[in-house]
Amino acid sequence: MQASAPSSLNPAGAGGVLLAALVACVGLGGLVGWLAGATAVGALVGAVLGILAGIAGVYVRYRDAF
Repeated sequence: MQASAPSSLNPAGAGGVLLAALVACVGLGGLVGWLAGATAVGALVGAVLGILAGIAGVYVRYRDAF
């Protein structure tokens, strides 16, 4: 009987994906907000979307580890 394969989840890599998605979305949200005249609101909306995008990115990248 074979032992189960170790998990391929890399916590540092998952954190990097989360951080990259968050920074990218906050930057884009801030830019869109700046163009619309409300930089802080755009960055806040970008942060919320960035959290969701980061979770989705980690799930897609490490789908087989769960």
